[in-house]
Amino acid sequence: MEFIQFEQSNHIARIRFNKPGKYNSFHRAMALEVQEALRQCHEDPEVRVVLITGEGKAFCAGQDLQELTGDNPPGFHTILSEHFNPIIQLIRDIEKPVVAAVNGVAAGAGANIALACDFVVAKNSASFIQAFSKIGLVPDSGGTFFLPRLIGLPRATALMMLGDRIEAAAAVQIGMIYKAFPDDQFVQGVEDLLAQLAAMPTRALGLTKRALNHSLLNDLGAQLSIEEELQIQAGQTEDYREGVQAFLEKRLPVFKGA
Repeated sequence: MEFIQFEQSNHIARIRFNKPGKYNSFHRAMALEVQEALRQCHEDPEVRVVLITGEGKAFCAGQDLQELTGDNPPGFHTILSEHFNPIIQLIRDIEKPVVAAVNGVAAGAGANIALACDFVVAKNSASFIQAFSKIGLVPDSGGTFFLPRLIGLPRATALMMLGDRIEAAAAVQIGMIYKAFPDDQFVQGVEDLLAQLAAMPTRALGLTKRALNHSLLNDLGAQLSIEEELQIQAGQTEDYREGVQAFLEKRLPVFKGA
């Protein structure tokens, strides 16, 4: 990997955008590397939680505009259908918790990659901006799908049309993200969350994620049916048996993620 760092240990896979000189903005090669890392996370049974974060002062500034203005630039169809959209789909399809640790500004598609994750935590000094209107574009990378569902249509409309920057603490307050940490506690806070998730019943968390994905479009009857189907599957896992046994024995469960 040239434009990201990717490593896995202790059941935690870490994807770190690694173009700090350009605020981790995306071009084609970087997008394809992120896709490959996410596919590996999906396929590797040893991975029980995935971290996405950035190197340097930014999480991700979205699309690298130099790629759009250089020789033989890709069109928006290519950028979305081959670069960003597969990343968003992979994040949602991985039936394991995906944590976005926003270490600095998350702008444009970078903000929406974060918002597609299951957990979004941030430094207090970090910020989010739907920067598309600043250059005459439309929000993409799932932003118009996720943001209204997170914070409601009126706020999402304002943030997307006005392009206002929102600080991490305010993002927590309106329900956009899960938690913000003081900058000097950010690394430890992220590590604690990752360790907690890696020790949980991964299969049940993955089925929960599948149910939540369905809930974005289902009516009540359809959602009750999917809950029943997935609960039957969860009840057949080793972790369910361990959880019940641990409860009966009045001890902490030791989950294996299966």
